[in-house]
Amino acid sequence: MIYLTMIIFLKEGKEEVFHEFEDFAIPLMSDYSGSVLYRIRPTEESLIACQGPPPYEIHFISFDSENDFHNFLRDERRKAFMHLKEASIKTTFLVKGKAF
Repeated sequence: MIYLTMIIFLKEGKEEVFHEFEDFAIPLMSDYSGSVLYRIRPTEESLIACQGPPPYEIHFISFDSENDFHNFLRDERRKAFMHLKEASIKTTFLVKGKAF
């Protein structure tokens, strides 16, 4: 099992485009033994410390294996929607981890 944390920053005014991509990509993850464990949209009030602008969303996701994750990334159906991701996301930080 692998765990990924995605910290997502959007381009200004591109929330709906991002949601369109997510509405497609998130359900597709299950075809590759992946799931979203937590999807958080932090508010200014919920941040204790922040250097720079707050992220739009934080996703905690899991896949059964590294191979499942890479197969998800290579999925041709997902690639057909990548223009939405590229049009909406300014920056993403991806942190990989394992359960102890």
